Amino acid sequence: MSVPTKRLAGLDGLRGIAVGLVVVFHFFPAALPGGFIGVDVFFVISGFLITGLLLTERDRTGRISLGRFWQRRALRLVPPLIPLILIAATAAWLIGGDVLVGLGWQLIGAATFGYNWVSIAGSASYFSATAPELFRNLWSLAVEEQFYLIWPFALLALLLVRNDPLRLGLVSALALASALWMGLLYQPGDPTRVYYGSDTHSFGLFTGAALALLLHRSGGGARPVSRLAALLGRWRPGLGVAALAGVLVAAFLLPDTGATTYRGGLLAVSLLTAVVIWAAVQGRRFGAALDTGTLRYLGERSYGIYLWHWPVLVLLQSLWPAALTSPTVLTSIVIGLPALSLTLLAAGASYRWLEVPVRSNGVRGSIRRLRTRAARSSYRRGWVALAVVTGLLLTGGTTAAIVTAPQQTSAQSEIERGQKALDAAERQALQAERRASRSAAAAPASAGAGERITAVGDSVMLASAPELQAGFPGIAIDAAVSRGMAAAPDILKAQAESGALRPVVVVGLGTNGPIRASQLDDIRAVIGPDRELVLVTAFAERDWTAGVNDALVAFAGRYRAVELADWHGAIAPHTDLLAGDNVHPGPTGGRIYTESVRAALDRLAHTPPAFGGLDAYRAPDPMRPLEHRPPRMP
Repeated sequence: MSVPTKRLAGLDGLRGIAVGLVVVFHFFPAALPGGFIGVDVFFVISGFLITGLLLTERDRTGRISLGRFWQRRALRLVPPLIPLILIAATAAWLIGGDVLVGLGWQLIGAATFGYNWVSIAGSASYFSATAPELFRNLWSLAVEEQFYLIWPFALLALLLVRNDPLRLGLVSALALASALWMGLLYQPGDPTRVYYGSDTHSFGLFTGAALALLLHRSGGGARPVSRLAALLGRWRPGLGVAALAGVLVAAFLLPDTGATTYRGGLLAVSLLTAVVIWAAVQGRRFGAALDTGTLRYLGERSYGIYLWHWPVLVLLQSLWPAALTSPTVLTSIVIGLPALSLTLLAAGASYRWLEVPVRSNGVRGSIRRLRTRAARSSYRRGWVALAVVTGLLLTGGTTAAIVTAPQQTSAQSEIERGQKALDAAERQALQAERRASRSAAAAPASAGAGERITAVGDSVMLASAPELQAGFPGIAIDAAVSRGMAAAPDILKAQAESGALRPVVVVGLGTNGPIRASQLDDIRAVIGPDRELVLVTAFAERDWTAGVNDALVAFAGRYRAVELADWHGAIAPHTDLLAGDNVHPGPTGGRIYTESVRAALDRLAHTPPAFGGLDAYRAPDPMRPLEHRPPRMP
């Protein structure tokens, strides 16, 4: 027996779980740091259902109608997209600012179902907080649509293979090849390429397809039931529960940018999901347990919920960016809960008045029914007229949003300003070297205040580079976007080996992820005991920021030659000086960053040397609360 076309037990409930994981991950990231795996659960469900439908059609009719297949997919996916794009783009235009950046190419990606590849080509990042893409969540829809376009042809070719185990092995090999390709292409830092790529992230779809082929094969004919099959049948509910538990554990444990996720973690989630689907559709009890009222309700509306949740969140954050500087719990209440309510309302309306009618009657049939009902009632004609006028206004708003969209976010502008300053300093240094090489007798240039300072940092330091250069002429700055503390030891080691490392080292690398004490120990080991070290505290609405700053305070408290530049304390009362992401400073904020570094250097200058461990000679650090300072160690 083929995978049936009727409603399969447990799949709506599993969809509800999947969309819940994704929504919680985006709305309340501290609560479910691995909730992004809900997308992979969707991929397995989609691969299973689509393959099952195609196999069933071939069994029933002896052929597969590709035109009808793609038409059904379009009717399912396109109608809910149209109001989402019109409403969200118009709202973004009314709000203005960073939320409009890149809107044109986002709409091109949405219209062509190529959002993932358009994003990759434009070097957009799924993990970036500096570019609030309004339709970023459409990347996964693009991956599925590309699969729907190609897979029917591949399946027709596979069906020419008469050997069922070979056919199943070939599909499994495709899944494994995609997962291996993801692991090979993965690079630490920003894994957007392997996360977005259809080539690297299709293993879930192929896993679902393989399961459909397996059930199609195992159900055909009156085959004898093996001992293994009988045993699996008895264990089916328990295996389903265990697999579902494994998926939920992964939602708590898998890091969104860690190597574990992309070198086996997501593949494991896909395989566990396949076990859940098998247990649900083959066993009544487990499938019925998944299809509880709430989960089934969410699952039936999961497409709309997934479409709306991200644009709603981005719009609310753009409308009230100050909330991003609040503690995580307050942010969840102020933004997460209203976003959740609006998402459920929009998805419910879409399901009732758009998705179900179009699915049942088609686009033309739905329009005819609407006309018939409107002709019978002036009240309904009024609503239809209002809907038409609203649609025209939204179309105009979307057009205006595209025309007025800025080229880059305010954060990107500040980062670019800093990069230009570093590039100009590098050109000046090269010119000075050439002049010196042409005239050995030339008088040496006067040393600036920054000639003794090497600074290594992330995009926050990069945005502050012009002010650091003005405040410390001659300072050597090595700053880059998305850099974390783990990169510092290697960078400093290379500078030390080349003789470029200066007597004072400033490190500002706490924005992009947690840090370990061992990383700070490595930094100090590289620079040696004869150099002084300034650690810049982090300011960002990130789950790890408090831990980063605590680690920096504890480390600085252990050594006389280590000081804190309290960027966090200095900028916290002046968040209006930050870009729209509430992380990167503009010129005035850059001066505050510079002054926090200067204050740390002044304290280092007034720190007496150690004589027999008489640490009391060192003046208290006014930027480090005494109650948080650990005992000093000589």
